[in-house]
Amino acid sequence: MGREYEPAVGKWFRDLDEDESFLVLSVDEDDEMVEIQHVDGEVEEIELDTWNELDLEPTEQPEGWTGSVDDDDDDWEDDEDEDDDDWDDDDDEEDDDEDEDSRDRDDY
Repeated sequence: MGREYEPAVGKWFRDLDEDESFLVLSVDEDDEMVEIQHVDGEVEEIELDTWNELDLEPTEQPEGWTGSVDDDDDDWEDDEDEDDDDWDDDDDEEDDDEDEDSRDRDDY
């Protein structure tokens, strides 16, 4: 049986068996899940029962920690780039509509 430490969002713990530190990102007591982020950026969900079995100790934020290094940020940037490509498509359609409007007025 592990040491009894409650998961707390924003707190760092060290798994003594794995010799790894991680940050608690969220605790969902309804689903009995704890979301953690390892120092390498990997995000993992573990069941609360599993949490209670871990041999943990509270620890400090690792030196040089800069936050999430999860690849999801890269995906977001890619999506943003795709949106940038589309922004002028609507403008072209509006320009076409304006050209048609001006031609209609010239016909009178």
